Amino acid sequence: MDVSFFRINPSAKLPVFQNGAHIMFDTIEIILYIERIAVVSVGADESSFSTREVVEWMHKIQQWNPKYFTLSCIPKKYRMTVSKFLRRVVIARMAESPDLASAYHRKLKQAYETEDKLKNQEVVRRSKEHLIRLLDEVETQLNEASYLTGEEFSMADAMLIPVLARLVLLNLEDEYLNSRPNIAEYWILVQQRPSYRKVIGKYFNGWRKYKTLIKTWSFVRFRSLLRKY
Repeated sequence: MDVSFFRINPSAKLPVFQNGAHIMFDTIEIILYIERIAVVSVGADESSFSTREVVEWMHKIQQWNPKYFTLSCIPKKYRMTVSKFLRRVVIARMAESPDLASAYHRKLKQAYETEDKLKNQEVVRRSKEHLIRLLDEVETQLNEASYLTGEEFSMADAMLIPVLARLVLLNLEDEYLNSRPNIAEYWILVQQRPSYRKVIGKYFNGWRKYKTLIKTWSFVRFRSLLRKY
């Protein structure tokens, strides 16, 4: 498959997946679309497509919104600095693309709403409880097989791995991963995959995590000082 055939719409400067006239916004829809193209490209049959069980797990994982849980784990001073920077970026993009002003205005509104919701401990508590339920279900599921839906890696695993990587990045590995033996074993297994090493491990394994975080923080501070949004 020629991956250059697919792109993020650069004129919109929003996370929009575009293939010619076909535009998608939903993560699962995008993943399954690329999967179909890949399967057809290599001449495989329909049995290679994600099964109903895989898609069901993808939806379960997507239902957990990591935003409030993640932000609640970040010290407030750092969170507010980045939040202010992102709001200014949205305002700058709104000025650059007046035809997309309404879309950017919605994103700006969402940013303010997020800050308000983080003040509500009930919102954070529900997000944490949802994550725990998801991980407990995954732990039970992994009693039966090496991967989430069997002995073969699937798109459901591709969606779960970033959730686990997020917890490791937040230094919550002992509380959420190592406390669940099956997930702990699964996490060791998936980290050996070349795709993991290339996409996540390259930036967040070991000392690389701190290098990436420092680089990101320096970028935000430097751009804020120069008012380059």
